[in-house]
Amino acid sequence: MAQQHFEFKNILVIHFGQLGDVVLGLPALVAIRGRFPEAKITVLSGKSTAAVVHISGAADELIAVDRVELRDENKLRSIARILSLVRDIRRRRFDLIIDLHSLYETNLLGFLSGAKSRLYANRENRSLDRLAKFPVKPPSEDKSKHLTERYLDVLLPLNVTEINRRVRLVPDRADIDYVRTRFFGGGQVQMEKLIGIFPGAGNPSRCWKLANFADLSESLSTSGFVPAVFLGPEEDGMRDAVETSFAAGTMIFDHLTIPQFIAAVAEMAVFVTNDTGPLHLAAGTGVPIILLLDKRAPTTYLPITDKLTVVQNGTIDEITVDRVADATLEMLAKTHS
Repeated sequence: MAQQHFEFKNILVIHFGQLGDVVLGLPALVAIRGRFPEAKITVLSGKSTAAVVHISGAADELIAVDRVELRDENKLRSIARILSLVRDIRRRRFDLIIDLHSLYETNLLGFLSGAKSRLYANRENRSLDRLAKFPVKPPSEDKSKHLTERYLDVLLPLNVTEINRRVRLVPDRADIDYVRTRFFGGGQVQMEKLIGIFPGAGNPSRCWKLANFADLSESLSTSGFVPAVFLGPEEDGMRDAVETSFAAGTMIFDHLTIPQFIAAVAEMAVFVTNDTGPLHLAAGTGVPIILLLDKRAPTTYLPITDKLTVVQNGTIDEITVDRVADATLEMLAKTHS
């Protein structure tokens, strides 16, 4: 179908995936921006991921929805919020809806939007594909493909040709200044010596033991580097253990917004992490990454970066501290030579 057949001017892109999903979906969002440079592009996402979309610069407007609040608050209030969202979407008169992650509820929202064209990811047992409306349907989801490629497959009917699979996340100057003032105000830290560590993960099965990270901090400190531990909201309970068991001089970065996290990670020489959402934020900054991964974990969700070393074993608990320390030093030698 010829490219000139599509002249959409007001586009809504829906992406209700988790943090890592949204980062891996940014190449698709940027490709939509490139395909329709004159269109107004609005992105509907979860409240926790809206900042990622904003930093990408690919959206003209954001609509953020707190899905956790909708799930947990009074049911009548949740229904009222949902109805208000439907009215808001209808009022905006979108001429194209693109649902990249494609869930039952977002497919239904697109249907109720009144948009004449609706392009949905075709996910087995997750989407209501019959509610889509487009001359050509995207291919069915191929779970053997990398997630970024699956999102790009949704755009095939739009004849998208120019695709950049590596989208950089560049924080605002204000966030950079905040991080540098709060954590590096004394000016005594050499940035090339900072080794970022993210010890948490949403799923406990993806977590290397905190004691291992503590031993790693000692090893890196002995080699002249400064461990810098990042704690997100789910890692708040780790702070006492980090303060008492990690190497003396370990820095702790906590209570950061997503843009501040990106600004701080960008200062690291290397970032050592479990398989979790912040991994993908770090990859977006271009920082070299050491990823600790269970060998049974799928590789279709790896970050898209050429500065990645994956350290694996049969299970994540079988990965030794020496292997991670060696991989970190090798990465430092390779990227800072």
